[in-house]
Amino acid sequence: FRDAFSQEYNLSLSGGTERVTYYTSFGYYKEDGNVDGVGMDRFNLVGKTSYKVNSILKVGASMFANRRKNTNYLTDAYGMSNPVFYVFGGIALVTLVLAALSFTVFRITALGIVFTAATVILLALLCWMAWIRRQYAFGKGGMMERVHQTILSSLEFDGNGSLLEVGCGSGALSIRAALTWPEAKITGLDYWGAMYNYSKVLCEKNAASEGVGKECTFVHGDANKLDFPDESFDAVISNYVYHNIMGADKHALLLESLRVLKKGGVFVLHDSMKPQMYGDMNAFVEKLKSMGFTEVQYVDTAETIFGSKQRAAMMMLGNSAMIAGRK
Repeated sequence: FRDAFSQEYNLSLSGGTERVTYYTSFGYYKEDGNVDGVGMDRFNLVGKTSYKVNSILKVGASMFANRRKNTNYLTDAYGMSNPVFYVFGGIALVTLVLAALSFTVFRITALGIVFTAATVILLALLCWMAWIRRQYAFGKGGMMERVHQTILSSLEFDGNGSLLEVGCGSGALSIRAALTWPEAKITGLDYWGAMYNYSKVLCEKNAASEGVGKECTFVHGDANKLDFPDESFDAVISNYVYHNIMGADKHALLLESLRVLKKGGVFVLHDSMKPQMYGDMNAFVEKLKSMGFTEVQYVDTAETIFGSKQRAAMMMLGNSAMIAGRK
């Protein structure tokens, strides 16, 4: 346990004329928990504007946005990154303000209707994205837990030796692997790009909170060129990673992950394998077999994990599939 501190900062801006007024404020609050690795950050954004139409009528628009992040174990394991969510929220705010100004200040009704329609569409998208995030969240929709169970149950690993996860994100799947095979040495690798809220420090905190801090090692790396010698690991896994690597040849990425797998080692590589990205995966399976890989399977996981292709598509993962086998 430790002493806990809190910090709070606020910045506001206001002004206007006799007819138009505006107010904007930004606040930040940080609270440390009594236990290391536990705490809370909160950002608040408030925007208000009003327009005096005449002596008896005044119209206004208000926006309140709040982002709260609790730091504990596995709470960041969402299927959609926070930056994407908040960018759409910011755009929705801008269109709302522009709609209000179009009706009240510029008096251009057609423009106001366009911005209002855009706001409605963006708000609908935000609701959809929030639903997806909740479905993936641990302890809520639990969909990612089902994904992890599917991957690990498909891996013919005896728990002895070393396992690599390519693209570990918050470390959730690596941690689940460590809990499943306590004797194994788990390595989680990720580039931890700026657009995601994940980091090596977060992974280490998550692993420690689950009691597998010593069993898990997290390293920075690039899936295009893994910084490991050939045949370094007894098992290799990955989950929804390769489709995020723009411009890369997906078959080359898969082969690079398999390069570091030992002879006789097993693998399960799971992703949104869209045909326009991955090409002919059945032909790729045959290629692996010709290279000496055995027990190779290409499996559609959309129905297994999500219940139906339609539900998977609603969550933007209608092409979920995995390739599994032994080297």
